Amino acid sequence: MNDPLASALSKINHYEKRSKKECLVLSSKIIKETLKIMKEERYILGFEEIAHAKKKYLKVKLSGKINECNVIKPRFSVKVDDYEKYEKRYLPARDFGIIIVSTTNGFMTHKKAKENSLGGRLIAYCY
Repeated sequence: MNDPLASALSKINHYEKRSKKECLVLSSKIIKETLKIMKEERYILGFEEIAHAKKKYLKVKLSGKINECNVIKPRFSVKVDDYEKYEKRYLPARDFGIIIVSTTNGFMTHKKAKENSLGGRLIAYCY
């Protein structure tokens, strides 16, 4: 598995389309931070960590509100002035959905990064 975040978001996407209530994905720091933001924005209900044998998993409780979520590859670096260009590229409409950005202050949505005048690297999008 080359990109655990991509496989986790892909699995969440498939489970959402099948109207499942829960999904089990591998655990990592990037996946946890991404899921925290998705929980804050109410795209998922929550998640909990489960230790099974040598691996750790995250049990994600789905809310049925995700239309599409995916990673952004390559992870473009973005300046404060360039967020609108990427909103047009990855989100279907203005003020609809979020782009998750890794900044010097941690992971946050593109809206918070714009408010704080922070650039960073694009990680994923969700709407």
